[in-house]
Amino acid sequence: MADIDRQLPADSWPVLHDLARWLATWLFRPAFRLRLYNAANVPASGPVVLVANHSSLLDGPLLLGIPRRRSVFLIKVEMFTGVRGWFLHRIGQLAVRRDVPDRAPLLAAQALLRAGGLVAVFPEGTRGDGDSASARGGAAWLARSTGAVVVPVACRGTRRPEDAGRRFRPRVDILVGEPFQVSTERGRAGLATATEQVRSALADLVAEVDELRGIVK
Repeated sequence: MADIDRQLPADSWPVLHDLARWLATWLFRPAFRLRLYNAANVPASGPVVLVANHSSLLDGPLLLGIPRRRSVFLIKVEMFTGVRGWFLHRIGQLAVRRDVPDRAPLLAAQALLRAGGLVAVFPEGTRGDGDSASARGGAAWLARSTGAVVVPVACRGTRRPEDAGRRFRPRVDILVGEPFQVSTERGRAGLATATEQVRSALADLVAEVDELRGIVK
């Protein structure tokens, strides 16, 4: 079996995944004024752990259309219900439980990376204000255990401010950072160092995209 055939879970439908990715590339353009920066920073091949901030349910579908290759997202298990859950499963996305040890999806993601795939992780674990303040160790562990590069991605504009009314074609900015390798130091100290590298890179990128948007914090 070719490596590309092992870059999605075995029970997914690659044709449906490719259709979903195509739709994600074009579906949101009429609804948003999308500005994408440095998309070429996502390597065209080889193992990649993509890490992104998370501020709205639209982040995942938007980011699915960014890499010019197949990608598998770690998504909270609560999303896998009904028709939506069936669809997410068939396009190869992995369900993960939040706030509890859940090695099964990480081991599945590890296998995909070892086959040269791309796995996307929201290190915050759940929707927040998108500042990546609570980055977790899953992304760093995946990168360390597979030799994958980490590519940070910052997305702003998908979340409607609580005091704002309905918005017409809001501006959404997506900034892709430079790929980097995490620390290979062994043990818990090494994982902590790698986790901080991921957190810091993502936080810096979010600050950079806020600067592009003219947001001062």
